[in-house]
Amino acid sequence: MRVLERAQSKFFATQRSGPRWHKLQPVWLLLAACALHAADDWPQFRGNPSLTGIATSAVPKNLKLLWTFEAGDSIESSAAIVDGTVYVGSQTSELIAVNLADGKLKWKYKVMDGIGESSPAVAEGVVVVGDLSGVVHGVSAKDGKGIWTFAASSEVKASPVIVDGKVVIGSYDGNLYALGLKDGKVVWQFRTNGPVHATASVAAGLAYISGCDGVLRGIRIADGKEMVQIKTGSYTGASPALAGDATYFGTFDNVVLAFNLKIKKPLWQFENPAKPFPFYSSAAIVGGKVILGGRDKYVHCLDAKTGKELWSVLTRSRVESSPAVVEGRVYVGSNDGRFYVLDVSTGAKLWEFNAGAPLSASPAIAEGRIVIGSQDGKLYCFGA
Repeated sequence: MRVLERAQSKFFATQRSGPRWHKLQPVWLLLAACALHAADDWPQFRGNPSLTGIATSAVPKNLKLLWTFEAGDSIESSAAIVDGTVYVGSQTSELIAVNLADGKLKWKYKVMDGIGESSPAVAEGVVVVGDLSGVVHGVSAKDGKGIWTFAASSEVKASPVIVDGKVVIGSYDGNLYALGLKDGKVVWQFRTNGPVHATASVAAGLAYISGCDGVLRGIRIADGKEMVQIKTGSYTGASPALAGDATYFGTFDNVVLAFNLKIKKPLWQFENPAKPFPFYSSAAIVGGKVILGGRDKYVHCLDAKTGKELWSVLTRSRVESSPAVVEGRVYVGSNDGRFYVLDVSTGAKLWEFNAGAPLSASPAIAEGRIVIGSQDGKLYCFGA
């Protein structure tokens, strides 16, 4: 981004410089095109390091099923989409790359054990994912060849986040690791008091994890030093979403929690009084709203400032899929086997697709298309 800003500055400064402008123009246009292209990717779980679930790509209002890919076993991993390629893990012990355009297989990479909920992250030509044997893999995005592996001491269900040349990822061995993106070597590791299931959200140089040990931590990415510690008292499987100074996440104590990270104080908590069930879905944050699924079978929309419920939509089973949002619409799967499109303002159901098997994975959105996997091993792509 700094490169782009410098090019932009030079571009405007030299608009009246005749030949100099003509020499710079192709470079500026190339940088601008690259920036626009990158903005249309979905390179990691929840789409961005803040884990807000907001897509940058416009999606057709009238969706159709464009293609289906048969992975062979359950897909609980959520897809990443970069440069027209979809990357997703499956219980077949494979990381799979398929074309976004037509769903044709590009390559498969075999891991030691099944890939559970760990969702790939992609940066600088490297795809990173964890497996249930506890191994983190760095794989070439171009051809699916292994670049490096790192073995944790227990399974990896968290999804990697790539920032500042580091892969930040947790393991059930209780550690949050920072690995070199190019070589997989440990830069630092931070020990918690329980499994690290949540994917880290990143802001202002800190990686935040909502821990299974009942502590929300902010770990400095540069050196692994703990900078924030907030006791939540709740076992948490969901990942924290960040918006401004606030973070939001659901817990296995049947509540959704909001904290102010600046003053390290709680903002509010929400519980469905009629059906107190755990929250496993990670929240989407958009327009002052917190939207997430619950094991109470509802998709809930809460006011980000107060925690007041604005609307809820009942599905036929638990909702563990984490919603994606774009242009006033919410896209989310349910374990009832249906993929739902809801209105952000009212929760009105605009469309649904019956996949016939639980959809606990989360949707990925790029280039006007939506991709989501199901527990019967099918990867679906919707678009115009």
